[in-house]
Amino acid sequence: MSAGLKATLELLFGVCLLLAEKRLTKNSKNSNIPPSADPNRGKSIKAKGERKPGGQPGHTGKRLEPVEKPDEIRIIKIERKSLPPGKWETRGYEKRQLFELQIRRRVIEYQAEIVVNEKGEQKVAPFPEGLTQAAQYGNGVKAHGVYMAVQQLIPCERVSEHFDSQLHLPVSTGSICNFKQEASELLERFEYWLTGQLQAEKVLNLDETGINIASKRVWLHSASSDLYTRYYPHEKRGKEAMDEMGILPVTDAIMIHDHWKAYYSYENKAHGLCNSHHIRELTAAREEGQHWAQPMIDFLVELNDKVDAEGGQLDIAGQQTAREKYRQIVKLAEAECPPPPNPPGKRGRIAKSKTRNLIERLRDYEEDTLRFMTDPDVPFTNNLAERDLRMTKVQQKISGCFRSWEGARAFCRIRSYLSTCAKHTVSAADALTILFDGKLPGFVGNVALKG
Repeated sequence: MSAGLKATLELLFGVCLLLAEKRLTKNSKNSNIPPSADPNRGKSIKAKGERKPGGQPGHTGKRLEPVEKPDEIRIIKIERKSLPPGKWETRGYEKRQLFELQIRRRVIEYQAEIVVNEKGEQKVAPFPEGLTQAAQYGNGVKAHGVYMAVQQLIPCERVSEHFDSQLHLPVSTGSICNFKQEASELLERFEYWLTGQLQAEKVLNLDETGINIASKRVWLHSASSDLYTRYYPHEKRGKEAMDEMGILPVTDAIMIHDHWKAYYSYENKAHGLCNSHHIRELTAAREEGQHWAQPMIDFLVELNDKVDAEGGQLDIAGQQTAREKYRQIVKLAEAECPPPPNPPGKRGRIAKSKTRNLIERLRDYEEDTLRFMTDPDVPFTNNLAERDLRMTKVQQKISGCFRSWEGARAFCRIRSYLSTCAKHTVSAADALTILFDGKLPGFVGNVALKG
């Protein structure tokens, strides 16, 4: 082996070691890696003297309380032969209640009366609407199946097994998929109403994440507020998908996001950037030896605490003071991590490090980074959108992928409905029962499912 080849191999080996070390040091606190994927993730041990296990002061707990009218009463008699000699008489009962669960199917048979007159003409009483077969599943079965599959994210095969083993009710995986499709079709008008509600919101939390449909990597987009959630799957991640979702081209809301550039393609819109993402990137920069990163982390955290203490917004003087300190830290960052030189004759964009890109974002998007201190409706982070997307990522871990676009769209429409209901304190089970009974929850107003 020549000396030149040996030196080249040693250099490549060193680069590989550096890249591997950098990758291994990535975790949920300095990157977008979720906590579940942290290497050597361990359980944190509380120091002595911290909060005790269990509910904390002020916490509203739940306790099982006796009911006034139990379903069954069982009297326990004293064996008289076991008593000492004497005259014993009953003076009452000591009560204790055992709460049990009975899982069983319930079959309702409708018998329509048949009448015949003297001419031999026959009339049959009408069956309830929707009852068209000799044996068919009721709305309760449909609601429970969709609840298990969409809300609890249990694969259809396991939902089918649950019906068979626990309820002795044969429900195929195909029937469960049909239940989901029926729910999706019932929610078509709701989705239109939901889009209008989100268009009218003052602040929207936006995010997107990768999902798999038919073994292909695509994107799930979400638009959220404190009261509404909308999911939308699409092949693209950018503006084309956002336009088809039908919210961002129309709304005047302040867009809260993670600085995905496609959101900035909507002109004359206000933006707010997620500072949780900034803090994670700043943590990574600090671990790489950037001394300015920790002062910026401290500044953002302390500023958020101050804004909360002031009721969600700083006065003009406080805003000016914060901006001056912010710009001072950015100047320190510029001096410590300057832009890369432009080689003579080099064409095209110059590659920059992640830290340099972060500095330029903090510098060029100061207003969007600090908007949380000027508008009480703008949050410090985009955590609302991330929470709304989290369960869909769990679904992908459990089931792997959606088999078809039709199934993915149905899932997203139902999840949009259930998430919005939860934000209006309507449980998923109640929301689905109401839906299959042909209605919508009260907060929706006069929107009808059909007609």
